[in-house]
Amino acid sequence: MDIRSPNTLTDSERVAWLRLIRSDNVGPRTFRSLIKHFGSARAALERLPELARRGGAARPARICSEDDARTELTAGQRLGVHLVSPGEDGYPPRLAELDDAPPLLGVRGVRDVLMRPVVAIVGSRNASGAGLKFAGSLARDLGEAGFVIASGLARGIDQAAHRASLASGTIAMLAGGHDRIYPPEHEELLAAILEAGGAAISEMPLGHAPRARDFPRRNRLISGAALGVVVVEAALRSGSLITARIAAEQGREVFAVPGSPLDPRAAGTNDLIKQGATLTTCATDVIDAVEPIMGRPIALREPDSGDPLVPDPDAGERARIVNLLGPSPVTLDDLIRMAGCPPAIVRTVLLELELAGRLERHGGGLVSLI
Repeated sequence: MDIRSPNTLTDSERVAWLRLIRSDNVGPRTFRSLIKHFGSARAALERLPELARRGGAARPARICSEDDARTELTAGQRLGVHLVSPGEDGYPPRLAELDDAPPLLGVRGVRDVLMRPVVAIVGSRNASGAGLKFAGSLARDLGEAGFVIASGLARGIDQAAHRASLASGTIAMLAGGHDRIYPPEHEELLAAILEAGGAAISEMPLGHAPRARDFPRRNRLISGAALGVVVVEAALRSGSLITARIAAEQGREVFAVPGSPLDPRAAGTNDLIKQGATLTTCATDVIDAVEPIMGRPIALREPDSGDPLVPDPDAGERARIVNLLGPSPVTLDDLIRMAGCPPAIVRTVLLELELAGRLERHGGGLVSLI
């Protein structure tokens, strides 16, 4: 089954998908490759131990059991969390376009709000009073114009955007599980969002407390679900700039609010404007840029046709490909050219390495050894 199929998953398929994505070393891109090559999650689960062994795994990787998957589904339903796949009701359509779209997304709240046009507003946690005021004003104006506001439930600009758009619709993108809200003092804000008819989404399992590396991963959901991302305040080294970079990589519009050159909280946004982000001083700046995009139909892309997995690359081919890899990222095309192997052989070895926990994937199709 194509992971971007509009068909609703059966109960047994949803359990198998959850088992696969919760198994060790299986991320969204790996999940997609496994489904493409083996046709179903259940078939892929059967092949995981063999593929990891061929990739040089030091020990057998954990495969999520059916009991654990069903327990997570049941616990989520008690909290009002439903796991939906790309193409199902409640899965943001633009997020489903991404190559690294979560195979299953934990959705809580009103699903309809997730299907409407979304603009993301992000910025500094240590925001200025002027920044908080502008973020709230912008969120209200965009909400009145029919847009849903997405943000990360963080302190500062995020919370100002959420609070100002409670009446018109807002979405909280979570870095941890639905029962591990960060920061903890925003549990009240999340409750207000849900009570007002908004929603919260997370790709993490229940009980998962967010770690530092989970926030950039969460940021791709913020930008991926949106038509564009507005950065209100951001220092030069800021998580909001990571969101802006990811948004640009995803082909989303990037907007930046200018600030005083004397305020370090405006240094990042001013730099974004120098790099080509749309200078934004009012909601009209955003609306004028995204309205043409809204008229375009969303076509969920099929996975690359590629070549099927080969049963077992020989030892010489595998060694040649592994020796070409190192800590410096390289593109798949360059790896295929340098290895002199068929693309199917290279893809198979990379999948084996990833399942063995030895490969890291980067943006732009780059890979490196861990």
